Amino acid sequence: MMLWPTLYVAAVVLVNWLFSVVPMVMTPWGDPWSVAAIVVGFVFIVRDYAQRAIGHWVLLGTAIGIAISYLMADPRVAIASAAAFAASELSDWAIYTITKKPFAERVLLSSLVAVPIDTGVFLAGIGGLTTTGFVVMCLSKLVALAIVVPRARATPQAA
Repeated sequence: MMLWPTLYVAAVVLVNWLFSVVPMVMTPWGDPWSVAAIVVGFVFIVRDYAQRAIGHWVLLGTAIGIAISYLMADPRVAIASAAAFAASELSDWAIYTITKKPFAERVLLSSLVAVPIDTGVFLAGIGGLTTTGFVVMCLSKLVALAIVVPRARATPQAA
């Protein structure tokens, strides 16, 4: 039962650490992008699995992950990430909680709402919000959905 919540907290810390140590690269459009953005997409999905395991206690996991991240990551990244996670994880939690569809559809819907919120708040927080950067980072975060949702649909306990 604690596997998914533990993975979730670890994933929050991992992604913040990655944004601190992996340098941003410029896209062909001149906007910054980090490979860590792909990992963020998985964080939202792991959050949904954690919520399925422990219910609303998942919000405590969010707070723990943010607190540990703040201690380990670059302070500028940690503050931007904390704001982004607070906004996006609460929206992810709300959509996942309110939606009474099968699990895979809840993961899809909650991520489609949370990813743009997370991206906008984070990029604004680090001073890198541009239209192209926003679109590129959102698309890279949604890679996780393309990988996980079809597998979740095929899993019997995913309903």
